[in-house]
Amino acid sequence: MDYKIPLFDLNFDEAEEAAVLETIRSKWISTGPKTAEFENKFGALLGAEYAVALSNCTVALHLALKLVGVMEHDEVICPSLTFVATCNAIRYLDAVPVFADIKSYSDLTIDPEDIERKITSKTKAIVVMHYGGFACDMVRIMEIAKKYELKVVEDACHGPLSEYNGKKLGTIGDIGCFSFFSNKNISTGEGGMLVTNNETYFERAKLLRSHGMTTMSFDRARGHSTAYDVVELGFNYRMDDIRAAIGLVQLDKIKMDLEKRAAIRKVYVELLKDRDDIIIPFEDYKEFSSNYIFPIVLKNSTFTKRDKVREKLAEAGVQTSIHYPAVHRFSIYRDYYSSLPLSEYICDNEITLPMYSSLSTEEIKYITNNLIKANYEYSI
Repeated sequence: MDYKIPLFDLNFDEAEEAAVLETIRSKWISTGPKTAEFENKFGALLGAEYAVALSNCTVALHLALKLVGVMEHDEVICPSLTFVATCNAIRYLDAVPVFADIKSYSDLTIDPEDIERKITSKTKAIVVMHYGGFACDMVRIMEIAKKYELKVVEDACHGPLSEYNGKKLGTIGDIGCFSFFSNKNISTGEGGMLVTNNETYFERAKLLRSHGMTTMSFDRARGHSTAYDVVELGFNYRMDDIRAAIGLVQLDKIKMDLEKRAAIRKVYVELLKDRDDIIIPFEDYKEFSSNYIFPIVLKNSTFTKRDKVREKLAEAGVQTSIHYPAVHRFSIYRDYYSSLPLSEYICDNEITLPMYSSLSTEEIKYITNNLIKANYEYSI
């Protein structure tokens, strides 16, 4: 279906095209100078000591958990209200995901108190996901981690440059992971980044992303080495220079893009804040956010009603989505099922409305008017 207003619009133009062409003409397209430049620039924007570019965020999460020492049969506490990759990374290590609920219908981040309730002698780490670019309660979570000697991995794929108490998301825990998938704030098509302030994690991450090899192809091509050793069983998790070149252009655009998204969010909130049939998650959030998505939650609703409202919006030419189906309900996670009433209500009644920097005020009014009309129609 061709939507009048899509869910997302890619922020690409001739600059990305030129960057790709320049890289191709350089005749070095695999991991090389553009990747190193992208890592340095991304790390500097976040205030992180180290950054390692990877093929996607899923492998960043896998490496992060491996680096902090998660092993077979260890338990890792995580949200269910997330994309399944957050939890799949735990299973890649044959560890056990332990699902924690969210804080409330208006704060869709993992609940620190439920985290603490679910800690056992087998718990090794906590994975948090900063939903929509809005921060988890990292003060409380880091207190819990310190109390029980646990590691914290931040899934910050929604939150490039989002802030919490003066720090960028992804730099508060032991390791932060970011996504550059096609619909993310920063897009390279596929791609990810691991950031940390721990030099040991950084050096090992570089080894693990490229087969455990002590030197990369680009190093050898420049004559810095003619041989290499393999010192650990690693993976092929590298990013290539074509995607890194796109990423560099995207980093030049990100601040302006996020400022526009913040303005768009204000319009949405102003138009919907007085509705007694709709919840706006994070409505009173004060920190700077990437505003990756704009979620709303229907009050006193059901899965069936939510889907009918989405169908009406689609008929009006407005594309919507849901973020997310609950991971603990998936067939593959049935053995790890836990009752999570708040997460389950959100998964059944959340609607993600269009959010991108070129969205106009008139388009937002059109979206919200049709949302209000559809929700009222199915409430009577």
